[in-house]
Amino acid sequence: MPENPPAPFTPRVSSFWKRRVVEPIVHQLTQGITPEKIALTLAVGSACALFPVIGTTTFLCLLVGIALRLNQPIIQIVNGICVPLHIPAILGLVRMGEWMFKEPRTYLHIRYMNQMFWDDPRLFFHQYGLIAYHASAAWAFLLPVWIPAIYLIFLPVLREVDRLRVAASVKTTDVRPPVHPVP
Repeated sequence: MPENPPAPFTPRVSSFWKRRVVEPIVHQLTQGITPEKIALTLAVGSACALFPVIGTTTFLCLLVGIALRLNQPIIQIVNGICVPLHIPAILGLVRMGEWMFKEPRTYLHIRYMNQMFWDDPRLFFHQYGLIAYHASAAWAFLLPVWIPAIYLIFLPVLREVDRLRVAASVKTTDVRPPVHPVP
């Protein structure tokens, strides 16, 4: 009996992306959530996900999502997607905060900061608390630009996805079985 040929390679990344990101958002459209509300969730969720204090973004997304009645699954998906951007965003916001408050440039070394946090938390907060405050101020300064920009980027895309979804559902429901005359 001949051996079966190996299955063709299928990229798992696109299926993961589709399964974990695209399908939940499209599913929300089928639940009656408007493209405008989903775009707002994406914009606010990405802004909260880039808050410059490590370990706070999930809780911040939860609180803001509840306060604004945003979709919690989508906002937490956005929070997870933004994880790779978080450290570079923190560094950028630290530098922007230093510039805004005319502070000297701070040397940030993650291992040193981690060791100081566990060895002497009081010293850690004394040394890095003001830096976090300045970075948070820079983050707040950028919010009025970030949220509308992300909203306006995603809104037309989501409207098109919704239009295609509605067109596909009309097409499938419009197909009628042939009518047979009654004898």
